Amino acid sequence: MSFGTGHHQTTHMMIQHLLNEDLSNLKVLDMGSGTGVLGILAQMRGAIEVDAIDIDTWCYENAIENVERNKADKVNVILGGAEQLAGRMYDFIIANINRNILLQDIPVYGESLKSGGTILFSGFYTDDLDLIKEACNKVGIQYDSHMVKDNW
Repeated sequence: MSFGTGHHQTTHMMIQHLLNEDLSNLKVLDMGSGTGVLGILAQMRGAIEVDAIDIDTWCYENAIENVERNKADKVNVILGGAEQLAGRMYDFIIANINRNILLQDIPVYGESLKSGGTILFSGFYTDDLDLIKEACNKVGIQYDSHMVKDNW
């Protein structure tokens, strides 16, 4: 099974959170999109536009296929990394990526988040939460809460 099917703890928690969000009329970023499942769900939750970005070619191709199969016409699949965010702004950011990439790219996410927007981070162990919070504080991203499943 692919990462991003909803079976991994981090993807499962993101899905749980997104199911409680009203994304109506919001522009959403699904960073590290993998199969595109979170971006597709974001559209189902009302997002008017979703950019699903991943650095892996296989993930990119798989996400395109999944977007087509689910008729997710508001999901734009993009091959690349945080460099793709230049000049783009989002109301809601989903980033389910490993700790080191999150720490590296948090400043870019901060620049791409509209005032009053929301970011969901996942893909790291609970032991790394303080590092993530510290990096967020440096760029003005405020911590609200977190979920835990099996030390993720």
